[in-house]
Amino acid sequence: MTAPATTPAPLHLVLGDEELLVERAVRAALDAARLVDPPADLTRVKVSELTPPALAELVSPSLFSEGRVIVLEGAQDASQEIADAVIGYAAQPADGVVLVVVHNGGGRSKAGKSLPAALRKAGAVLTECPRITKPADRESFVRNEVRAAGGRIDAAGVVALIEAVGSDLRELAAAAAQLVADSGGSVDEEAVRRYHRGRAEVTGFAVAEKAVAGDRSAALEAVRWAQQIGVPHVLVADALADAVRTIARVSAAGRGNPNQLAGELGMPPWKVRKAQGQVRGWRPAGLSAAMRVVARVNAEVKGAAADPDYALERAVLEVAAARELR
Repeated sequence: MTAPATTPAPLHLVLGDEELLVERAVRAALDAARLVDPPADLTRVKVSELTPPALAELVSPSLFSEGRVIVLEGAQDASQEIADAVIGYAAQPADGVVLVVVHNGGGRSKAGKSLPAALRKAGAVLTECPRITKPADRESFVRNEVRAAGGRIDAAGVVALIEAVGSDLRELAAAAAQLVADSGGSVDEEAVRRYHRGRAEVTGFAVAEKAVAGDRSAALEAVRWAQQIGVPHVLVADALADAVRTIARVSAAGRGNPNQLAGELGMPPWKVRKAQGQVRGWRPAGLSAAMRVVARVNAEVKGAAADPDYALERAVLEVAAARELR
């Protein structure tokens, strides 16, 4: 018998490592559970920190019939005993519990690699969240975001938006939604240019651009302004990481036609051309140092640092200084 439409699926498999899409999939599962049980609780736990008894406790039915959504993160790292425990539970899920298993599609162990197939066989609702790296996929993402916001966008508008905002999916999604609201639903290149010319706030990419250019004072001013107007720390850190990694990849690829390199690197040509201009001031030692900085600040703004504002300021200054290393 088909379950009522309002009954949330008890088992979800979120497959892939595109962070924004993964978070949306988790949120969708939580929202579906809360349609039936508004106070449903959300618990997130890393599989690498889980034991079979702890899993059993997490998914045991509540004595008070309270709904729960349990998110197992990093399932690709599951040991054999944890994989067996998850699969065993999936065969007979508990009432009132929604289990969401997040897996990046890889895995170092046989257990981790085989878990998705076993969960699909058990009837898990599959949401695929592949990393968006190809220009065509990013353009498709923008079109879908505009459509989801109730608007439409032409091809020139898509290219202009990506050129103006960059590759960060969160910023692209936010910009797409705002453009639909501002333009009345029809987005074209002129609407994108007008919107971005009129924006008073600084984006994370503006901070990153000044940092990788080695302009310490301008980078520090930009990051402080971003903090003042409420740009999320993680967006600035992500933009900084993207800028450094892009320069490193383009540097490693060597000189060449931007259009040809774009296909090899999975980047739009404009981004390759921009990085080719930036890479001239960088040396391998500086890029290595900058890569370490952006990896560190990524963790710091996600909870490792007591003061994320200070962590960002320090990272921006260190990236700018790394450009001078020889």
